[in-house]
Amino acid sequence: MAHQLPFRFFDCDNHYYEALDAFTRHLEPEYRKRAMQWAEIEGRTRLLVAGRVNKFIPKPTFDPVAAPGVMDEYFRGRNPKSADVSKLMGELGPIRGEYRDRDARVAVMDGQGMDACLMLPTLGVGMEVALAHDIPALTAAFRAFNRWLAEDWGFAYRNRIFAAPYITLADPANAARELEWALERDARFVVMIPGPVQTESGMRAPADPVFDDFWKLAADSGITVAYHGGETHYAKFLGEWGERDFTEAYRASAFRGISSPDPMQDTMASHLSLHLFHRFPNLRIASIEIGSAWVFHLFEKLSKSYGQVPHLYPEDPRETFKRHVWVSPFYEDELASLLQLIGPGHILMGSDWPHVEGLADPASYIKDLENFDYTPEQCEAVMRTNGWELATRRSPA
Repeated sequence: MAHQLPFRFFDCDNHYYEALDAFTRHLEPEYRKRAMQWAEIEGRTRLLVAGRVNKFIPKPTFDPVAAPGVMDEYFRGRNPKSADVSKLMGELGPIRGEYRDRDARVAVMDGQGMDACLMLPTLGVGMEVALAHDIPALTAAFRAFNRWLAEDWGFAYRNRIFAAPYITLADPANAARELEWALERDARFVVMIPGPVQTESGMRAPADPVFDDFWKLAADSGITVAYHGGETHYAKFLGEWGERDFTEAYRASAFRGISSPDPMQDTMASHLSLHLFHRFPNLRIASIEIGSAWVFHLFEKLSKSYGQVPHLYPEDPRETFKRHVWVSPFYEDELASLLQLIGPGHILMGSDWPHVEGLADPASYIKDLENFDYTPEQCEAVMRTNGWELATRRSPA
C-alpha cells in the first residue's frame, strides 16, 4: 500500500523499460548493421551495438526483470552478510504492463498517489559512448529512439507523463534539429549524459560555443535539460587502474565506488567556467540519479577558485549554480546539508521507480526528508512544486 501524503507528488526520476524495437523501429535502413541489433548467442538474446555484445544492462530484454526497490538496503550501504549483488536481486518476474504501456502506468501512478513524473531511459543512457566512434550511426540511433519514445509514451502524455527525448551533442547541427523536432511535440525536458562530448573534430566541453545553437534553443524555449547517470566517457579512465573500461550494471567493484572522477561535477564546473549560464540566462539544468555528493565537492572548489581568480567569473559561481541548477539527491544521501547549501526550491524528489535501486513505494521518499527535519512546506516543494516548475516551459525574462 502506498504511503499516504497530504498532496499528490511529482516524481523527477521514473523509468520505463525500453521495448525491444526502441532503437530499431524507426532506424534508417542504412544504419541497421552499424547501430543496434538483436542476436541469439548461446541460447541468450543479446544486444549488439556496432556489431559487439553490449553489457551495460545484463538482461536488456527486461523480461524477466527484478521487482522495484529490492536493492534499497544495499544502496543505503547495508549488506551485512556480504551477499553477491546478483543474489540481492531476488526472484525475477515477467515484465509488467506499466513498464511499457503509458495507460497502464497512469493507473499505477494513481495508486501510488503520483500526480506526474519525469520519465527517463533505462537502456538509453548507456548507448552513446558505445557508438561514439560512428557519429552518423549514433545520431541515427537516437533519432530512431526519440521517435519510438514519442510514439509509445509521448513527451507530455495527459500532462502527467513527461518522457524526455535523448539528445546527443555529438553532431551539433543534429542536436539543434532534434531539439526543435521535440519542441514541436510538446517536450518539456530532454535528457543527456554528463561529461565531454565526442564530435567529428574531437572531444569538446558541452559548453563549447560550437553547441550554442542547441543551448540557445533550450534556453529560449524554456525547457529543462536533465543530466542523468549512465555510461560516460569517464569509464575509459578506469581501465588505467585495471578496471573494466565500460559500465556493466550491478557488477560490484570496490574501486569504482570510491574513485574520484566525477563527470557531473566536471560538467558543471565546465559550464560555470565557460559562462554558459550567462550566455543563456533562461537555461535550467537538472541533475538526476547522480546523487548530491558532487555538489559539495564542487562548491568547495568554487569557493577557493572564486577567491583566487574572481575576475574569471561574471559573479560568484556558487550563486550562478543556485539560480540555474536543480539536484535530485539519492534518497540515502545526507539531505540536511543539501538543504542548507542550495535551499528547498532547487531539490527534486526522485524515486528511480521501478528500478531495483529505487524505492518500492515512491511516496515513502518523504520519510527520508522528514528524517532530516524537512518541514511540511519543504517536503511539498521537493516532492511536488519544484517538479511542476521544471515541467512548465519558462518564458525568457
